Amino acid sequence: MAITELSIRNYRSLRDLRLPLGRLTVVTGPNGSGKSNLYRALWLIAQISEGGFARALCREGGLVSALWAGPRRSKDPWRMSLGFRTDELSFQLDCGFPIPSNTLFGYDPQIKEETIWLGKVRRPSTTLVDRRGGVARMLEQGGDRVEYPATLSENESILSQLREPQRFPELYSLRDEIRRWRFYHAFRTDADAPVRFPQISVQTPVLDHDGSDLAAALQTILEVGDARTLQSAIEAALPGRALEILANDPDPTHRSPRTTELCVALRTEGCLRPLVARELSDGTLKYLCLVAALLTPRPPALIALNEPEASLHPDLLAPLAELIVDASRYSQVWVTTHSPSLAEAIEARSGVSPIRLRLVEGETVIAEGGTGEHDSGDPDGTRTRASRSTAAPPSGDP
Repeated sequence: MAITELSIRNYRSLRDLRLPLGRLTVVTGPNGSGKSNLYRALWLIAQISEGGFARALCREGGLVSALWAGPRRSKDPWRMSLGFRTDELSFQLDCGFPIPSNTLFGYDPQIKEETIWLGKVRRPSTTLVDRRGGVARMLEQGGDRVEYPATLSENESILSQLREPQRFPELYSLRDEIRRWRFYHAFRTDADAPVRFPQISVQTPVLDHDGSDLAAALQTILEVGDARTLQSAIEAALPGRALEILANDPDPTHRSPRTTELCVALRTEGCLRPLVARELSDGTLKYLCLVAALLTPRPPALIALNEPEASLHPDLLAPLAELIVDASRYSQVWVTTHSPSLAEAIEARSGVSPIRLRLVEGETVIAEGGTGEHDSGDPDGTRTRASRSTAAPPSGDP
């Protein structure tokens, strides 16, 4: 279920923006053009399914801060709208301020309308959810239209409050798909970052958002994923180095109860011992995090990267572009970047032109000729990396 269009209204600099998305979408533009706002809007949609929408807005300064601050037409409501469309259905959520009352939570976002329907054009017969405030009319599995039986929280999406999956299977499927989206924008590589120290081992098919479980994620790829492409990606970016995951002498017989800890290390030509994570540069660790995220043995529906080029040496951009293009064969991939070099490298390998944004009187718009051209990529997107590992490797704060 790939997103084909993202629609945002009255969120920060995004007064009214509709953006087409393909299997691979690269968004670029100058500082202050709204790239990060667009990424954060997509991230907010992901919070809708988790019940974290209100808190996510709170961390941005609340609805007062998040609302479009420019001039309005006289009839425009004070509402923010987040929506997207897939090949199968459409989703839209409108939120605004609650009715004034004697409360200290008078600026919380209140869900005014929430609508989910099948296809592109909304019709009564294809509407799965029609919510107004705290009341929602929903289409059951049997075709009956009913009022949702539970009391709805006014500042969270109905997707995070669903019950009885057998009655609303389409909505559960949508929620589960959104929950599989992965966002990577804040890998910690400072001196005290968890990634620099041994971590308790547990099989990790999907890297955590901050990269803290990097050693386990890389070891999982080595054991059940595409180990050949993993080592090739490191060799291409870091010549003369090879990945090694160090363990603290585990008991292979499992007779002695002990905890295994794993640590990332690189074997380097000319060195008599591997260099462990605490000795590696910020850029090297970040590149290894990106490798783990993009070579996941369990490809999520969506992988979103915000400024992945930050702190990377220019020589790493071409190998990174190769990984991004390859990942778009298994997941829908979104990249927000300041780097023309990275955007050009991705375009050269995929044929996908970047979407260029610019700011006009405080409003983010798509630059002329900057709408991007998207390949369809793998048409079904259902393959997994684990199954591919037996074949030859390809040539390629909110």
